[in-house]
Amino acid sequence: MPEEKTAPAPAPAPAKAEERKRPEKAPKEEKEEPKAPRAPKKLEGVKEDFRYIVRMANTDLDGTRSVTYALTAIPGVGIRVAEALAALAGVSRTERLGNLGEADTDRIQESLGKLGEVTPHWLVNRPKDWETGLDMHVFGSDVEIRLRDDINRMRMIRSYKGVRHEQGQKVRGQRTRSNGRTGLTVGVIKKTAIAAAKAKEEEGGKKEEKKE
Repeated sequence: MPEEKTAPAPAPAPAKAEERKRPEKAPKEEKEEPKAPRAPKKLEGVKEDFRYIVRMANTDLDGTRSVTYALTAIPGVGIRVAEALAALAGVSRTERLGNLGEADTDRIQESLGKLGEVTPHWLVNRPKDWETGLDMHVFGSDVEIRLRDDINRMRMIRSYKGVRHEQGQKVRGQRTRSNGRTGLTVGVIKKTAIAAAKAKEEEGGKKEEKKE
């Protein structure tokens, strides 16, 4: 009898490559809770009835600043006027405004109202007012109102300054050739460039005449 052929043994399966270990994810860092806002630092030399905001001349003033610098927040009051007001009211210039009592702030406001009568004319911002002829010091919202009225008056009487204001041009004699240019002008064309362009046009016209 013919020998039975034995089936070849199956080839051994190749050894599985070691599975690559995935890098372990780093543990999520816990989000830090937002820190509570810090309390404002306590000011030194502050009284119990300290006022952080002082209302004066329709303006909120910073009570933490010194008297002279706090008063400069009022329109029409600069550092020199503020120093004069502190001297007239009998208040220390370096004292915090919030430490002052209501009586002191009232004295400052009263002296601000009559500043034109007490101080020399060179310290006020409206000497020889055209309506009253008095030396006045304008402050607060009156500054903008007076300025607008003055400009409107100059426009009505057709003075040079009023006409310039009306045209939107510079008023005080500044040059307008290079600065403060209005309209559709974009660049500057020099005279030499203009002359060269005209010469080219003339040459081109002469050549056309010769060809004809």
